[in-house]
Amino acid sequence: MIKAIDLRKGTAVIYEGNIWIVHEVQKVSKGNWRSYIQARLKNLQTGQLIDQRLRVDEQLESPYLDKKPMEYLYSSGPEQHVLMDLANFEQLTVGADVLPSEMLQYLKPNEQVMAMLTNGQVIMIELPNTVELTVTDTPPGIKGATATNQYKDAVVETGAKVRVPPFIENGEVIRVDTRTGEYLERART
Repeated sequence: MIKAIDLRKGTAVIYEGNIWIVHEVQKVSKGNWRSYIQARLKNLQTGQLIDQRLRVDEQLESPYLDKKPMEYLYSSGPEQHVLMDLANFEQLTVGADVLPSEMLQYLKPNEQVMAMLTNGQVIMIELPNTVELTVTDTPPGIKGATATNQYKDAVVETGAKVRVPPFIENGEVIRVDTRTGEYLERART
């Protein structure tokens, strides 16, 4: 069981007897009224989208999902992403609803992910908590700069923008938290 307040984009739930994927979720608080969760759900079988209002403490059932390690290979356009099953080397194509652009900005080819399947169909992807990415573009550091709260913008090899300390330069490999998009540390070689 999962509480409505704990719903996140990409979470699978059983609602009204069917498996639904959470597309959008937002907590709404209006003055002294009770808070509620406004969720947009997509039916896994039919593709139907519905907007649903849920109480914050409402319990939803979690479906049983098979977990399989897979490898992200490449994208052929914005709507087709190819994954490879590491057990039998079978290649599967998933759409942007399973692997949205927010997740793709942390994935480079041959990166291992965890796929959630139901009835042999990939319905969700879990990224590793941290990834190592090479900085491709960042302004030069200021001489004598130390690791203070004065972060600068950097673009990494996948196109994601990350705030990094001033001592990070082009070509350095950094570790990034995929859950928050924050810089963690320089990668150890």
